[in-house]
Amino acid sequence: MGKPTGFMEYQRIEETKRPVAERLKNYREFVLRLMDAEASIQAARCMDCGIPFCTHGCPLNNIIPDWNDLVYRGNWREAIDVLHATNNFPEVTGRICPAPCEASCTANINLDAVGIKSIEHAIIDKAGEEGWVLPRPPKRKTGKKVAVIGSGPAGLAAAQQLARAGHEVTVFEKNSRIGGLLRYGIPDFKLDKRLIDWRMAQMKAEGVTFHTKVLVGTTALSKGIINDATKTIGPEELCGKFDAVVLACGAEVPRDLPVQGRDLKGVHFALEFLIAQNKAVASGGKNPINAKGKHVVVIGGGDTGSDCVGTANRHGAASVTQIELLPRPPEKEDRSMTWPDYPAKLRTSSSHEEGCVRVWSILTKEFIGEKGQLSAIRLARLDWKDGRMSEIPGSEFVVKADRVFLAMGFTQPVGEMLDAFGVNKDGRGNILAATDDSPERKPYQTSAPKVFAAGDVRRGQSLVVWAIHEGRQCARAVDEFLMGAAR
Repeated sequence: MGKPTGFMEYQRIEETKRPVAERLKNYREFVLRLMDAEASIQAARCMDCGIPFCTHGCPLNNIIPDWNDLVYRGNWREAIDVLHATNNFPEVTGRICPAPCEASCTANINLDAVGIKSIEHAIIDKAGEEGWVLPRPPKRKTGKKVAVIGSGPAGLAAAQQLARAGHEVTVFEKNSRIGGLLRYGIPDFKLDKRLIDWRMAQMKAEGVTFHTKVLVGTTALSKGIINDATKTIGPEELCGKFDAVVLACGAEVPRDLPVQGRDLKGVHFALEFLIAQNKAVASGGKNPINAKGKHVVVIGGGDTGSDCVGTANRHGAASVTQIELLPRPPEKEDRSMTWPDYPAKLRTSSSHEEGCVRVWSILTKEFIGEKGQLSAIRLARLDWKDGRMSEIPGSEFVVKADRVFLAMGFTQPVGEMLDAFGVNKDGRGNILAATDDSPERKPYQTSAPKVFAAGDVRRGQSLVVWAIHEGRQCARAVDEFLMGAAR
């Protein structure tokens, strides 16, 4: 905890953002971390609640009251050690996590929650500035080799933990740079890619080897999946060279919208737009999908849709409209009914603040075009009752649209790759692997010998904190599998 009476004395402090007009001119991060004194005051609000529900609300079980107390007392060097004890990449979660910990904060019952995410952001950034984030190579090598397929948060967390345990770890990534959707799915204005390079340098010093442009297990990928690979490697070769394999390749198959006009030019999956933009920022080039002066419609109300909104605004779109199938959430949750769970309520992102028309309970009926080029989209309004939707008769309307981005989530991992490894799948097409031990298998172990799974490839589309959690837990299971016992 922080100061015993701090939650009564101090108000929640929000991080400062650069003005909209300024940040729309570039793709740089615009959220400024709390200054040391501000973070200390914010941490002082951590109350002596007895049971730290924030820790239970966080999938990583971050030891939040402890590092809040350390920041309050100015012990920043100890605070980063406590933070790193449960979280490999706080520089990521401190920026892009939706902070379920804050929803679970005891102060959130009838006050504003402690700004846990902003304190985490301050701790890791100060640690980087002070040079406290150093490699932790193992004291002894085990002689065991592990292949990790996929370099998103689950794969990187597993790789780092396994390398620190003394194993020889090789990460394979099909795209040209390491990071998975951290690198290519999340815009630079939300997550500076230099942070990934910084953490990669640490991991390399700890013994992790990275191979990019390598496609594992299949040569066939579903529509909408970006692939830079120039080389393929099969499961037999991998399992022959390595003592264990971790599949952490995410749930990449995007949800499509098969309505009339889907094949018109101008209709794109969200990641086709976002990945191209991230590559353009990295290379200094141009995004082949240009939204400048265009009327943009984003279908899907989640974070990926929000990222499309922010990117389209930076292109200089003529208008941006975001539509959602589901009804509009309430402005505020009933905390007596929802706490300590993460509530469904209206959330306005920084991208929405930059300019966007948002509409809920909307059904997409048709993409309209001329000479193969998208020009408009036909929509209809929905009525929701008892969790069921019905189209409101006579509610159809047409919206001008030169670009449509489908941001409706992801359905499953690449099935062809899972089939190549021969792993069992659940009813949703994810890898079937339990998180608890059994007489037959270790946690996260698949039906295929030596093959483990972690992150979205196992649990389905989820949060970055869940991916890091599963990567860490999977690494522990792999270590026990290789060494014959817990260490």
